[in-house]
Amino acid sequence: MYLFHTRGNHEVYQGKQWNCLNTWLILCLFPRTCVSNPSKPNFLLILADDLGIGDVGCYGNDTIRTPNIDGLAKDGVRLTQHIAAAAVCTPSRAAFLTGRYPIRSGKWHMGVNCKSRHDHCHHPLNHGFDYFYGMPFTLLNECQGTDDPELAKSLQDTYWLYTQVIILATLTLLIGKLTNLFSIKWKIIICLAICGLLYFISWFSSYGFTKYWNCILMRNHGITEQPMNLEKTTSNMLKEAVSFIERNKHRPFLLFVSLLHVHTPLITTEKFQGRSRHGLYGDNVEEMDWMVGRLLDVIDKEGLKNNTFVYFASDHGGSLEAHRGNAQLGGWNGIYKGGKGMGGWEGGIRVPGVVRWSGTLPAGTVINELTSLMDVFPTVVHLAGGAVPQDRAIDGCTLLPLLQGTVQHSEHEFMFHYCGVFLHAVRWHQKDSGTVWKAHYATPVFQPEASGACFGRGICPCFGDGVTHHDPPLLFNLSQDPSEANPLPADTEPLFDTVTRRIGKAVEEHRKTLTPVPQQLSPYNNIWKPWLQPCCGTFPFCWCDEENNKVHGML
Repeated sequence: MYLFHTRGNHEVYQGKQWNCLNTWLILCLFPRTCVSNPSKPNFLLILADDLGIGDVGCYGNDTIRTPNIDGLAKDGVRLTQHIAAAAVCTPSRAAFLTGRYPIRSGKWHMGVNCKSRHDHCHHPLNHGFDYFYGMPFTLLNECQGTDDPELAKSLQDTYWLYTQVIILATLTLLIGKLTNLFSIKWKIIICLAICGLLYFISWFSSYGFTKYWNCILMRNHGITEQPMNLEKTTSNMLKEAVSFIERNKHRPFLLFVSLLHVHTPLITTEKFQGRSRHGLYGDNVEEMDWMVGRLLDVIDKEGLKNNTFVYFASDHGGSLEAHRGNAQLGGWNGIYKGGKGMGGWEGGIRVPGVVRWSGTLPAGTVINELTSLMDVFPTVVHLAGGAVPQDRAIDGCTLLPLLQGTVQHSEHEFMFHYCGVFLHAVRWHQKDSGTVWKAHYATPVFQPEASGACFGRGICPCFGDGVTHHDPPLLFNLSQDPSEANPLPADTEPLFDTVTRRIGKAVEEHRKTLTPVPQQLSPYNNIWKPWLQPCCGTFPFCWCDEENNKVHGML
């Protein structure tokens, strides 16, 4: 769970950095006018992680209990064609605005350092936020370690003890050799040093490289836990969010809560374990819903319901490949094909989207028009009294006219669906007919072939031999075939050539607006720059728990 906070009296300016993965997250904007104008709403933005559209009651699920999200939809507006932010995720398109007092805490997932471990060039506090509490990276299965916490701690302590013993023994022999305190062959010292190195590599292969370098909890610029204590993370984040609302109820604020739920390894407190009919995943969904309810309760208790714009969505559809043994750990994407990380298939990009602004937006409304997570950025800027940058293309559109019912149709005409930096599909909302078309230029190769997912690989690739390219593209009429079950045949569909030509022209126009940038997620950056990893303690022995005032150095 990640929290992003902003408070009133903000100076807004334009920046030039890009943020492909989470463009719409950079929302902590408050122009100076929002303090003097009480009509501007507060913002509570809640983002689930990998929640399938079929996992929520208000989208048709009757086996997982989500009363709080369902109640949010009943009191607000439910979006049925809400597309995840990756719909346009290209390196040059981010509108990166910052403000004077924004606060963010939660999962950052956009890097930390550029040239040294302490420069924090990508840190939230260097991009418009004045407070951050959460993970600088993403939640990985390795963050949980073994299912037995006591065993994990015992193994870690044992590894650490043996490592220190080997280091001390090697140093003692080396000093003794150099000072002639005792006679020993260099081969023995070198052999012991090699054994120590191999033991260290063995330890880090199982515990260190991922868990100790990536499973990190930060408060502002400081590391509070490395590795983080997942058992306490949910309660700590929730307390942080509640406390922020209570402290700032008398002035405009933006609170962004980016949940760890329902991303694997599905960290679920004991209170919710075993409660659902769908195993650990269902338990995690129900705990997430409870957390949403807790936040809404605080908003209501503090008298902020009519003055708070509440938004709930998910960053992707459910992950189909997530399994532990025979148990499925990913979500259900309803009738839609595919899942998270599958380029343009609908199951990975069509997500829940609910908006509530009591007293302003009509309750119980359902909007069947095309919308996107990218729309949140211009919507928040508009409601806060600001203006989006004019020196670049902004892919999102303000949602307010649709939400208020002053217009009946979405402003979106084309959406471009990327897998990484590769364009996989394009959606065309044909305005004159109302038809929604989608052309797939590339699709992942499922393993096994008819499984609907990449179980053989664990994750679907974006390029290479794991992808099938289509020329002409696979064309679907989503208005009639939302499950993308029957591609339209090029030789018998009368509109095939007309539609694909129009989409192809839109792709050409779209690419003209892009500017190439260095690939930040390259293997070189990810693997060969370990000195950029945040670290408390003595690198590479990164291990601390500031909550208990414990820092482990090398000796």
